[in-house]
Amino acid sequence: MTPVVRSLLIANVAAFFLQSALPGLESLFMFIPRAVLFRPWTPVTYMFLHGGLMHLLFNMLGLYFFGSRVEERLGARPFLILYFLSGLSGALLSSLFAPAAPIIGASAGVFGVMLAFAYFWPHAIIHIYGIIPVPARVLVIITTALTLWNGLAGGRSGIAHFAHLGGYVGAYLYLKWVERNRGAFKRKVEAAPPITAARVLDLRTIDLTSAHELNREEVNRILDKVNAEGIGSLTPQERIFLSNFMPADDRPSPLH
Repeated sequence: MTPVVRSLLIANVAAFFLQSALPGLESLFMFIPRAVLFRPWTPVTYMFLHGGLMHLLFNMLGLYFFGSRVEERLGARPFLILYFLSGLSGALLSSLFAPAAPIIGASAGVFGVMLAFAYFWPHAIIHIYGIIPVPARVLVIITTALTLWNGLAGGRSGIAHFAHLGGYVGAYLYLKWVERNRGAFKRKVEAAPPITAARVLDLRTIDLTSAHELNREEVNRILDKVNAEGIGSLTPQERIFLSNFMPADDRPSPLH
């Protein structure tokens, strides 16, 4: 189990026990769209409350089964952003379509994680109830259709259908944004001038006093890393950062 998934599981279980021990906690921290101006913390806190043990169990099972693999793929910080952004977009969509309905539960965040799983591994087989095999992409399509239908038809009262859909929407938009930015970063890395031994030596002769102190420290740190571990040890981020301070160099070098 990955660190963020473990932390979220612990936080949700701990919040459930607090909710059970302190009956007034739920009304204070649930999300009610019409009351959000008076309780601005509730678009976040509602994600840690649940309507019962089975509600908690199903959400935590979803987080457990899908979350670790998604966190490994995205990284801890982007995964945490994905989870909370899905929860916030769930609250937003629910407030647009059901402004009077209070909502609690981690479902929107978990739906966002499930969509991310299907986004990265669309053909992975998910066994519904441990029996029925369904590709992850098909599962998302089916749940989207059923949730949309139930939400518009007003079926199965007590379930925040639009919050679930909002989790899907928020996760999808965030994943597209991450994909676009990582693609732009990759193109920037490929376009950056090669870091050669000759250019590193030139950089040591440049006066960097006009640069910000933090930038000077970072340049010196990277140069020390080159001395200790070689040019090949630089990360793509370090190569781009260092190239911003390097003079133009047309001299060919086999070391890059």
